[in-house]
Amino acid sequence: MPGGEVLDREIRPGETYEEALLALGIIPDIVLIFYRGKSLPQDKTIEEDMVEIVETCSRG
Repeated sequence: MPGGEVLDREIRPGETYEEALLALGIIPDIVLIFYRGKSLPQDKTIEEDMVEIVETCSRG
């Protein structure tokens, strides 16, 4: 979680990372999701037990 906070949340069957991020109040466009160092797409169905969410920024 951005800021180092750890959140534990029950996942609904078939829920995607994008849906979970929105439910947590996180804007999906400003984060990357990693599992064991590998980036995961936000439209992926959640199967992993724990992921790292890294906040990004753009200077476009």
